[in-house]
Amino acid sequence: MTEPVTFGVIGGSGLYDMPGLTDVERVSVDTPFGKPSADFVVGTLKGKRIAFLARHGEGHRLTPSTVPYRANIYAFKKLGVRFIIGVSACGSLREEITPGQIVIPTQIFDFTKSERGGRTFFGEGLVAHVDVAQPYCLGLARKVYDSFAQVGGTVHKGGTFLVIEGPRFSTRGESEIFRRWGCNVIGMTSAPETFLAREAEISYAAIAHVTDYDVWHLTEAPVTVETVVRTLRHNVERVRKAIAITVEGMTGDEDFDSHHALRDAIMTERQQVPADMLERLEPIVGRYFNS
Repeated sequence: MTEPVTFGVIGGSGLYDMPGLTDVERVSVDTPFGKPSADFVVGTLKGKRIAFLARHGEGHRLTPSTVPYRANIYAFKKLGVRFIIGVSACGSLREEITPGQIVIPTQIFDFTKSERGGRTFFGEGLVAHVDVAQPYCLGLARKVYDSFAQVGGTVHKGGTFLVIEGPRFSTRGESEIFRRWGCNVIGMTSAPETFLAREAEISYAAIAHVTDYDVWHLTEAPVTVETVVRTLRHNVERVRKAIAITVEGMTGDEDFDSHHALRDAIMTERQQVPADMLERLEPIVGRYFNS
């Protein structure tokens, strides 16, 4: 693989591939944090090189809690990716957001509980406190939203994505409380993925495609895998088209705030950082320490 890979797509439940890719190759990436969920499928889409990764692995074998999020994001960074679109199935916590619709969230509420393969790249001699007041990249989110306007169907701009541990669905009591917290959609995989991408200075936007009303909506039947999969199939083609339009409409040179998230975040002085730590995180912090 010689051409730079600028765009990344993380496919969640229901999105396991990206038809339309040409010059396709499978790429295995090693990281200091273990193996990613699967090999990357790297190809050309609308004239741009992109890397596709199945978040749950081939055959959907990884639970939301066992996805190696840190290894995944590190591997994207190692490939040179500057923009990631993460696709996640979710439930609606609002009457006006109906199953089959799309939400491009701008905020996230992390309610997960496990380590999930590591929540930060930093520690062990290198401390950084990254600003995540705006966790998703607004510049990329805006382009994704505009792409859905061309595809058709209802897409909601903004809102808070509540991320729970899983793999179980919510109780009705939990679901009602989440609604009172002001959240809009609920899923299991956007954290810590979103935060790790920001630490890696990768522009990250989420596509939350709504499969159900969660369980607060008492007129609806309880959430089942069957109902979720049925709606996933309806959504997935729209999602693929919107991603293709987004990639086609970008140069790959766009510069967003998320590409400079570490600029004022690193606390540790250069001479105090262990050499092995610098070597491990070179793809992420190298430009701040190699000058």
